[in-house]
Amino acid sequence: MNNFLQLPKHKSTIGDLAYIALNVGLAIALLVVVLAIESPLPAFAVVLLSKWRILAVRPRFWFKNIQSNLVDIVVGLSVVVFLHAASGAMPLQVIIASLFAVWLLFIKPRSKRGYVAFQAGAALFLGTNALFMVSPEWPATAVVLAMWVIGYSTARHVLTHYRESDRTFFSMVWGLIIAEIGWLGYHWSFAYDVPGLSGIDLSQTALIVFVLGFLANRVYDSYHHNEGVIRMNDIMLPVIFSVSVILVIMLFFNTLGTGLL
Repeated sequence: MNNFLQLPKHKSTIGDLAYIALNVGLAIALLVVVLAIESPLPAFAVVLLSKWRILAVRPRFWFKNIQSNLVDIVVGLSVVVFLHAASGAMPLQVIIASLFAVWLLFIKPRSKRGYVAFQAGAALFLGTNALFMVSPEWPATAVVLAMWVIGYSTARHVLTHYRESDRTFFSMVWGLIIAEIGWLGYHWSFAYDVPGLSGIDLSQTALIVFVLGFLANRVYDSYHHNEGVIRMNDIMLPVIFSVSVILVIMLFFNTLGTGLL
């Protein structure tokens, strides 16, 4: 009887070790592929192949699974962009790969509201920053579409946790807002050099959409908890903070930028 009771724990331990090994292995694999091959495309393929279980179900579940995994995919593809941009700076690349392993092991699996909001915020910021690093020669349509996907996926990720019945509608609206900001950023956007981040610029557009994402989360939280009513007391400080940060970025930090992307 004792052996029977201990068996699930033993299996769980093996499963946990396998889970850790696979996720750490993915982070290491991305680093090795980027170091070995100049093009980021093979590393992009590794990220997408790591999500093979999305399609390991009946085809009618594929679209739902893709939507559920978009935030993680956005973060993974962004990591590849940063690893490739940091070529020649091995210590920085190791740090980026290590942070990605932390994401895979300790952040992505969490389902509490705070972690879900953090996951969405990370995808919104990292995805936008990576997109504007790689898209100077892209057509505006491609950038706007990619921004819509980032906005839609991050909103849906948060709203699913709230069990919002209209999450598809709200997600599409948020995607449209982010796409419009992406269009503006495509035509007029600054990037900032950050000491220690060799080859990785900090996109002004990424900062702005991240702040707006924080504000949108606070506004929706008030709407959700007050039965469809947004209380000014709940959002006053977030609004003041967000507007202040955006004004500081727009009015004072443009002179520190590296120029238009």
